[in-house]
Amino acid sequence: MLNAIRNHPELAIFLTLAAGFVIGRIKIGSFKLGNVVGTLIAGVLIGQLEVKVDPTVKAVFFSLFLFATGYKVGPQFFRGLKKNALPQVVLTVVFCVTSLVTTVVAARLLGYDSGTAAGLMAGAFTESTVIGTASDTIDRLDLPEAEKTRLKNNIPVAYAVSYLVGTGFVVWFLSAAAPRLLRINLKEESRKLAGQASSVDKGSEDVHLAYKEWSIRAYRLDDVPAGRTVKDLERSAGSERVFVERIRRGAELMDATPETVVRSGDVVAIAARRRVLLSGTIPLGQEVEDAKLLDFPMATLDVVVTKREWTEQPLSVLGQRHGRGIALAKLVRGGEEIPFSAETVINRGDLLRLAGAARDVERAGKALGYIERPSSESDVVFLGLGIVVGGLVGLLTLDIGGLPLTLTTSGGALIMGLVFGWLRSVYPTFGRIPEPALWIFDTVGLAVFIGIVGLTAGPTFVSGLRQTGPSLLLVGFIVAALPHFIALLFGRHILKMNPLILLGACAGAGTVTAALRAIQDEAQSKIPVLGYTVPYAIGNILLTAWGPVIVVLTR
Repeated sequence: MLNAIRNHPELAIFLTLAAGFVIGRIKIGSFKLGNVVGTLIAGVLIGQLEVKVDPTVKAVFFSLFLFATGYKVGPQFFRGLKKNALPQVVLTVVFCVTSLVTTVVAARLLGYDSGTAAGLMAGAFTESTVIGTASDTIDRLDLPEAEKTRLKNNIPVAYAVSYLVGTGFVVWFLSAAAPRLLRINLKEESRKLAGQASSVDKGSEDVHLAYKEWSIRAYRLDDVPAGRTVKDLERSAGSERVFVERIRRGAELMDATPETVVRSGDVVAIAARRRVLLSGTIPLGQEVEDAKLLDFPMATLDVVVTKREWTEQPLSVLGQRHGRGIALAKLVRGGEEIPFSAETVINRGDLLRLAGAARDVERAGKALGYIERPSSESDVVFLGLGIVVGGLVGLLTLDIGGLPLTLTTSGGALIMGLVFGWLRSVYPTFGRIPEPALWIFDTVGLAVFIGIVGLTAGPTFVSGLRQTGPSLLLVGFIVAALPHFIALLFGRHILKMNPLILLGACAGAGTVTAALRAIQDEAQSKIPVLGYTVPYAIGNILLTAWGPVIVVLTR
């Protein structure tokens, strides 16, 4: 079996994946190793067999991962360049520049080589893409092949040590220590903002709450004034949203429009929030059981907002113009569900999950943008061309002081993923990559890349760990802590950001999703995600770009 794994690297890769995902599930208290570290450890262990893997395999999966990353955050990245997201952009830039300076200074003081410095940054800020961009830059240096191999093998050593320190510290710091430093209580802060944004946990996709906020019931109208229309009846509820969906007049069933005239004796299907129906504020008659009247098609559709006239508009405006008969069930931005209220401003590329009568949902979807129909098919032409064009752009080299500085083909894939992801949000009729496919490209693409890094570095990993491991524990802590501390103080005292939004922004700038989840759990609210999406998009790009820069600065 050992000979088969050694002589057939494809078997070694899949064994590394399987073992890595098992190791990644290991928990130490509330801390979990995760798939990336688990796969790296598995790769190092299996790499002791001296498995030889063609570097092209690593490059292919890394390009898939980077394109998927850019594709997901593209709309939020370009939105971050706009004026209304300026504080979050400034905070992210301060954080990322501080992270680069801190890493370079630490590497210089302790005499770390380029590979160790790159691995230190990649682990301390959980940005695995730095491993790839730094490795590609080392390959382009004018050095003997043996020296290049040594530098590249030092990257995963430093990454493994600093990742454990960096992730564990950041999750604890942002969720537990930072609120004390800011002298705030996360639960109280979330309650203060509860009136501005709904923070109710609506459960996961496969678990639904028994309580339904909206209800549809049938009522028989009594003593209706002559000439009263459906619009008049709906307005009788004041500011509450009430809709007449259908009308039974004798044996006839008809769909209701705002101009339809109602009469005494009509039975109407009323859609409204349960509390409104129970309050008695609507002048309705007796509730009746009418299965046929209430038996009409309902739909829940995902709509991507692309129409320019509705972007940068609050939800209240969209509701007034196109919200008749529908309810907003979910608002997703940058892949994260965010809380919303009537004042929430809509961005181009936001996904709205609309529920209501099929005819109303279809009408609103076409008016707001593009209806995302369920499909498992990916636009492979879009994917392939994106990586090719990005790779060609990445091959362009800028010579600085005799050192070649380039995005590399993988970095180009990330940039083009940003552009293509933004294009998809503006013109969603093409370029579809379903969420399950993105998960494969993102998770498996990165895992295969990291696994091969571990397989390659396996034979020298232990000796490298003995040489730099002890100092890396302390240095990794300092490098991870200082940028978050500075960003926190800068955002609170200079930018005057709301504490909940600030903590979400710090988690996003450091691309630590686990920290965001911990902050939300501590606050018992989803509000911190409002500060997360833009910094996460920009942080991914800047930290990835530091890979070549740190190699040049620490050479």
